[in-house]
Amino acid sequence: MVNKDRLYWTLQITGWTVYALLEIFTAVLLSDDQSISTRRLLFLAFEAFSCLLLTHIFRTLIKRWNWISMKLSWIIPRTLLAVLIMSLLIYFMRVPASMLLGLFSPGVAFSAGNVAGLSAVYIVIFFLWAIMYFIYNYFDRYNNSLKMEASLREIELNNLKSQLNPHFIFNALNSIRALVDENPVKSKQAITQLSSLLRSSLSTGKRELTSLSEEMKIVRDYLGLESIRFEERLHSDLQIAPETMEWMVPPLMIQTLVENGIKHGISKLTEGGFIQVKTFLQDGRLKILVRNSGKFDSALIKDGKGLGIDNTLKRLNLIYGQQASFSIKTQVDNTVLTELEIPLIR
Repeated sequence: MVNKDRLYWTLQITGWTVYALLEIFTAVLLSDDQSISTRRLLFLAFEAFSCLLLTHIFRTLIKRWNWISMKLSWIIPRTLLAVLIMSLLIYFMRVPASMLLGLFSPGVAFSAGNVAGLSAVYIVIFFLWAIMYFIYNYFDRYNNSLKMEASLREIELNNLKSQLNPHFIFNALNSIRALVDENPVKSKQAITQLSSLLRSSLSTGKRELTSLSEEMKIVRDYLGLESIRFEERLHSDLQIAPETMEWMVPPLMIQTLVENGIKHGISKLTEGGFIQVKTFLQDGRLKILVRNSGKFDSALIKDGKGLGIDNTLKRLNLIYGQQASFSIKTQVDNTVLTELEIPLIR
């Protein structure tokens, strides 16, 4: 991590040293004998040091008064005034130095043209310094805000995942509980499937994205577990296009949609129903269709009972922003269609 104070002083000292060297080089070029006196060297060194001192004081005041957080309409006039004051200060700070070094000439030092001309030069120099300082700090604040946003995004994603896993385990354990007394053999089979399912979900749930093939393993285990509870009341159909198998998707998302379809659709129908998962590519994007018997009740989301749908929407927004789309609706044949469309993330 960059030490900001060290970077600041490195740039300050380097910058004003280069300024002093340019001044010396210019003075040598303009002299008749292409040389410069020791007194002149000391004077130019003093001038560069004074500039460094003034800009450091300016920086201290900027931080103390928190100018970086102000609007541009507030910063610009204050900066211009500060630059003007510094330019006049540096000009008149040169006077006692020139006196001590025997370079002072009243007619030159106090002429209106000389004061205005050199002050204008200093105004440009200090204004450029201020622009570079503000630009660096704005970019630094922007980078920090991006890092903070990424951290908050990761925290929120982890929170959503922590909501998904207990929700899923609760339903799976309910399935097993229903089998313990009725059919111990099938309950053992269900425990084996649950173990496999948890192992898969734990390995993929730690990642932001997982391959569709890994996600479908979880879906198959989940459907296998649920088919033991529902028996002939649950019919499943998985139509997964081979070219979509390596596409990266949010882990446990399809499983959550399947679970949602069974919980809020098929489980409420006496005769049971079907659930279908279909994937294909369209216009360079992955489309996931989940169909299930039943009717979609939008009140579930408003009441907070449609946790799976709510989490899905939040996760899509966090990972893809506006690039993903999600819709859920009841079709004319009493079938609920959940449609997902996500872009490619490499």
